[in-house]
Amino acid sequence: MVNGKRNRVAKIIYGWVSKWYRGAIINEFSLPMRLLFKTILLVSVLILPLCQPIASQDRAADREVTILYTNDFHSAFDPIPAYWLPGEPKLGGAAQLASLINQYRQRAQTSFLFDSGDMFTGQLSFLTRGEALMEMMISMHYDAMAIGNHEFDYGSANFTRQMSLVPFPVLGANIYYKGTNHRYARPYTIIERNGVRLGVIGIIGGDAIGVVPAALVTDLEFRDPEPEIAAAVKELKDKVDLIVVLSHQGKTGPQQTDAEAHPDLQRDFDEDIKLCGDVPGIDIFIGGHAHIGIEKPYVHPQTGTIIVQTYGYGTRMGYLKLTVKDKKVIAHQGELVKVWSDQLKPDPAVAAKLAYYKQLVAPQIGEVLGVNKKRLVRDYRAESTLGSFVADVMRERANADVAIENAGGLRWDIPAGEINKGHVLDALPFLNYLWTYEMTGAQIREVLEHSLSLIHGMAQVSGLRAVYDMRQPVGHRLVELRIGGQLADDRKRYRVAITNFIAEGGDEYYTLMKSQPIEKGPLLSESVMDYFRKHHEVTPPTMGRLVPLNERDRAVPMAPKPPAK
Repeated sequence: MVNGKRNRVAKIIYGWVSKWYRGAIINEFSLPMRLLFKTILLVSVLILPLCQPIASQDRAADREVTILYTNDFHSAFDPIPAYWLPGEPKLGGAAQLASLINQYRQRAQTSFLFDSGDMFTGQLSFLTRGEALMEMMISMHYDAMAIGNHEFDYGSANFTRQMSLVPFPVLGANIYYKGTNHRYARPYTIIERNGVRLGVIGIIGGDAIGVVPAALVTDLEFRDPEPEIAAAVKELKDKVDLIVVLSHQGKTGPQQTDAEAHPDLQRDFDEDIKLCGDVPGIDIFIGGHAHIGIEKPYVHPQTGTIIVQTYGYGTRMGYLKLTVKDKKVIAHQGELVKVWSDQLKPDPAVAAKLAYYKQLVAPQIGEVLGVNKKRLVRDYRAESTLGSFVADVMRERANADVAIENAGGLRWDIPAGEINKGHVLDALPFLNYLWTYEMTGAQIREVLEHSLSLIHGMAQVSGLRAVYDMRQPVGHRLVELRIGGQLADDRKRYRVAITNFIAEGGDEYYTLMKSQPIEKGPLLSESVMDYFRKHHEVTPPTMGRLVPLNERDRAVPMAPKPPAK
C-alpha cells in the first residue's frame, strides 16, 4: 500500500514538472527558476524507479546465495599433519581456513558464514576459557553460531561472558534457565544482506546435552528441540526468504584424528533426517556434533530440506551455493572444500590474533616436561596407544588395580619429540579429575559392556585384559575379563582409577552415580604432566588389553551407512 501511494505521487510530480518544462508554465519564470525546475525534473526522473515496490523487483529475479559453514572446530588453530594421506600434507588451521573463506566470499554475490557449535576444547581454549575462539570468530566475521556441548566446558556462567564478547548472535532455542521460561540464549535471528533475508535458528540435541557434566550447567535445563524449531519456523516463515537451522545433535563424533579416512567409522545423521521430516519449512539444516562429513548435500525426500555437515576440526570448509526464487531454493550445489594449509596464505588478522594468544599463554605452556619417543594416537573404537598410556598414568598415580578412561576424553594425539604443557592440554583439555573407587568385578563388567556398545567409543584401560565379540548383542559382548592376570571375580572389590566425568554419568556411564569415591585426586592433565616430569622419557605402552575375538571386529562400523541421495 505504501509503495503504491509513493508510486502515484512520483508520477504526479513527474507529469506536473514535465508540463512546466514543455512551456505551459515554465516560460513565466526567470532563468534561475527555470534551472530550478529542470533540476526538479531530473531528480524526479531519477527517483521514480526507486519508488517501485522493492520487494516485487527482488522476488521476480533469481538470486544467488552462498552459505559457508563449519562445525566442531575444537580449537584446531594450527594445521594438522594428515599422516593418513601420501606425503603427509597439512590440512586446516584457523588462519588458512579464514583465507579460504575470504576467497569464496569475494566470488559470491551474497554470502553468509555460520557455525554449528563446539568451537571450544584444546590448550588455548582451556587457558583462555574460550576467549581465544570467540575472538577468532570475530576476526573471521561469522554471522551466527549455535551452542554446542563443549561451549559449557568451563561452566554456563563462563559462556555467558563469552557470548557477550561477540557482535554476532549465539543461538540456543531449547536452552532455558532452570524452572523458568526464560531462555539462556537467543532462539533465532534474522540476517539481511543485499536484500536477502535469512531466519537462522540454533538448537542442541539430546546426546550433546548428555555429555555435558551436570555440575557445569546446574542453572540450565535443555528441552526437546523439535517443538522449539517448529515454533520458530512458524514465527519466521512470513518474514524471511529462507530458514536455516544450526544444529548440534546426533551421536558423538569419533574422536580420532584420521576419522575422515575411515568411512566405516562415521556416524549417521538419522536424527537430522528425522527432524527435518517432522518439521516442514526448514530450507537448510547445518549439522554438528556427529562429525559426519556429508560430501554432497543430502536433500530430504519429503520436505526438500538440504542437510549438510563437515568432519570438523577445520579441515574442510562447507560450501553451499543456492539459487533462490520466490522464497524457494530452485537449485543448489555444494561440497566440502579441503583446506590445504600449505597452499593458502594465512589471513593476517586471524594469524595476528592467534599469535597474541599464544604469546599470552606461553609462560603457562612453555615448560618442557619430557620426551615422547613415538607419536601417541587415538582410536575411537579400539585400544589405542594414547588411551593405554593415559590409563597407565591413572593407574600408577592412584595405585589402583584397574584404570578406565572414556574415549571421548582424548581430544588430540601427543606428537613425538619434546612435550610441553600445551601438548598435554590439547590431548586432555577438560576439567576432569582423577577419582578412585572400590568397584566389584560385576561393576567393572558393566562399565566395559557399555563401552563395547560404541555409543560413545571404546573406553581405554589399564590393569585388565578384555576379550570381546562385536557380533553379540549390546550388553553381551564381553567374552572374557582378566584383572591382574586372573579371571575377574564379580563379587571381589577392586581399586579402580576413573575420572569424575565417568563417575558422574558422563557419556551415559551410570554405574557409579550412586557411589562415593574413596579418594579425589588432581586434574587428569596434571597427572599426565607429572608423569612426564617423573619419567622424562615416554615409550609406547604395551598393547593387547582390549582384544577382539575376531580380527574384523577392529573395523566394526560405528553406524549404518548414511542414506544415499
